Amino acid sequence: MNYYKDFIMEYEDIEERYELMLERIRQIKNEELVPDFVRYYFVSTAEFIEMIDEVVQAVKSDKLSEMTQDELADINCRLYKDIIGDAYKNSYANYEYSYSKMKSYNDQADKQDNAPDNVQDNAQDIVQVDNEILEISQLLTFLYNEIRGMIAYAFEGRIVDITLFAELFVEIYLLCHEKVSAKAIKEAIYYFENDYAEYFMGYRIKQQLEPELSFATDIIMNSDLNDLSYLYQYGEYIGVNEIKTAKFLNSLPQEEIDKMAATYTEGFRRGFIAARIDMSSKKTVNIRYSIGQERIVRAAILQFKDMGLMPLCFRYAVNRINRRLIHRIGYVSTSPNKQLDYDHRMDEALFLDKKLIERKLEILKQIYKNHEYLASVYAGPACIDIFGETPFEPAASSFAPVLSKKQQEITVSYSNASAQIVNDYIPRDKYSFTIIAYPVPEIGDNFEEIFSETVKINTLDNDLYRNIQQSIIDELDKACKVRVVGRGDNKTDITVMMHRLDNPESETNFENCVADVNIPVGEVFTSPQLTGTEGVLNVSEVYLDDLKYVDLKLTFKDGRVSDYTCSNFENEEDNINYIKENLLMGRDTLPIGEFAIGTNTTAYVIANKYNIVYKLPILIVEKMGPHFAVGDTCYSMSEENRLYNPDGKEIVAKDNECSRLRDEDMSKAYFNCHTDITIPYDEIGGIYSIHHDGTEVPIIIDGRFVLAGTEKLNEPFENISE
Repeated sequence: MNYYKDFIMEYEDIEERYELMLERIRQIKNEELVPDFVRYYFVSTAEFIEMIDEVVQAVKSDKLSEMTQDELADINCRLYKDIIGDAYKNSYANYEYSYSKMKSYNDQADKQDNAPDNVQDNAQDIVQVDNEILEISQLLTFLYNEIRGMIAYAFEGRIVDITLFAELFVEIYLLCHEKVSAKAIKEAIYYFENDYAEYFMGYRIKQQLEPELSFATDIIMNSDLNDLSYLYQYGEYIGVNEIKTAKFLNSLPQEEIDKMAATYTEGFRRGFIAARIDMSSKKTVNIRYSIGQERIVRAAILQFKDMGLMPLCFRYAVNRINRRLIHRIGYVSTSPNKQLDYDHRMDEALFLDKKLIERKLEILKQIYKNHEYLASVYAGPACIDIFGETPFEPAASSFAPVLSKKQQEITVSYSNASAQIVNDYIPRDKYSFTIIAYPVPEIGDNFEEIFSETVKINTLDNDLYRNIQQSIIDELDKACKVRVVGRGDNKTDITVMMHRLDNPESETNFENCVADVNIPVGEVFTSPQLTGTEGVLNVSEVYLDDLKYVDLKLTFKDGRVSDYTCSNFENEEDNINYIKENLLMGRDTLPIGEFAIGTNTTAYVIANKYNIVYKLPILIVEKMGPHFAVGDTCYSMSEENRLYNPDGKEIVAKDNECSRLRDEDMSKAYFNCHTDITIPYDEIGGIYSIHHDGTEVPIIIDGRFVLAGTEKLNEPFENISE
């Protein structure tokens, strides 16, 4: 399918606009119309856009599909070479490099220019010049990183997107002819974001709902997956993880691939049954995966089609108007540079204001209204996660933009309001999800063994765990509170308040979670009361949303975070900001939304056997000990759905003091985030069920299950040494 031709048909004048921009951009490297301190930036960026044009021409003529794997790999290397590894230190995508380079050229020009008006005698003048250069460098670095999104647009044939960014680039280049002004550049970027928000947001939502936008689906279903050339057709960075994963999956028999896919697709289907949601009216499912997993995804697509569901496979958002922090939602490859992702996590700080937020909300509402039917038949996301990448510990940069307090407030407001708009058209109580995870080769030499062990973890006996977990629930339903205490260096000491059961014979506080939507099997969980939930939660190391936290410590008062710190950075202020930005999502506090006890000791033992505990995703880690979630409850925006455990008891603990405010003020009820934090078994001194009369019944002591009926959970521990 030639996507380039589809865009030409939709925008008749776009080819002419594109050619005009490319012609102007090609002239930049031979011109000296702007000061040297920005000239080299414009030349470098212009050369990158010319490289993008090579891809555009290959897509336009259908030559890309005729190229050899080596030819495609060469293109991939050239497109990403300036941001991979140490090369990023000298890239205009790097805020620190851009500033130092531009300041250096400007300082040289000042020394050579003897004109009195340009002599910097006053220290205050020097500071003002430095601040102006910092702002200019930030704006231009942001622009270059947005222009790097042209890689995705080129491979998808999205000539409109490339043309719009090329026009912005040329506009800013022309603005710099007479005077390089941060104010003028900022205004150009602001009005670009404002004027084209409808286009970029509209296309993004259409990708999320319309199966006819089948760029990735066509690659998956129509390629010869034994010829790894297909990996390069996406335009994403292709490294060792993608190549070795694809090769490994190609070595497996189709029967094994089909079974892996069925574990995942059946989990999705069972999610509808468990939640008593009618699936018959649903037509589409969003498949999220990592490049290299196409054999599993192809099998899953065929299985979903048998259920009446068409695939929605869309790339993660590459432009800031559609992206939040470092989150990459959609199909992805290994990030070419996680430090780059982190440095650019708050790029919108350069231009965001209340008016732009209000415009985005208006657009969002109108777009969903225009796609009301497609939204109504959406069945939910089916995610294949990965693990095994080296845990990323970001370096703090004083050159990268950071949201101001006011911007953080309006961002939180947007997050709340946009979630409510989406929920109006895709109600959370009308769709399901599933998520499963597999390792990537970066995990080490034992990749293939670990992959096989992961398949074992993902297919453990549901019935066995259901019965064991019921023993835990029966005890916890007698409790008025649960106390969790750490051991060794772990400072955890937290008391979690349970809801009172009016009818214990027919009601329960905990959900008996086996492997349906949330694979693998292994947890019981509840939404605790906030009032009276107090204490300290401490984890030595944990990996949350692709970021590593060292010695994370959260203090709770009445179920809300009251204090927090970690040991990632030497500067305590950096530690506090790190948690606030990435765990609290810019807020001063969040409530506890979930308390759970993980029961998958098999996963824990395998993780320790291969020393990969801190490389596992939260999906598996949450099953390997008690965990607490900060943010919304597990039943956010679907509290009215009546849910039952296999024993027939209704799960009634679905609310807390925050979510009950939904009829009064939705912005105070929901936070649109839910982050699980697990304490591994070896850091647990005890978990105690505390009855109303003060009786304490231990569930776990020193990392081992001691409650009657849970003995079998300790058997895997026999295979590891203390």
